[in-house]
Amino acid sequence: MAALAWLLIPVVAAVVASLWGSWANRTRRARSDGPELDGYARFREAMEKSRTGARGA
Repeated sequence: MAALAWLLIPVVAAVVASLWGSWANRTRRARSDGPELDGYARFREAMEKSRTGARGA
């Protein structure tokens, strides 16, 4: 009976690991990077404007 208990521990761990793995790899709603990329594009445009508008070489 003790050997069965020791066998049960890795079996339970494997079941828990497989459940966690399936939960971690679940299909999530597609999250677009659109707003972040738009903000980055605005930032780059502002940096280009400040560089071209600066005095000197």
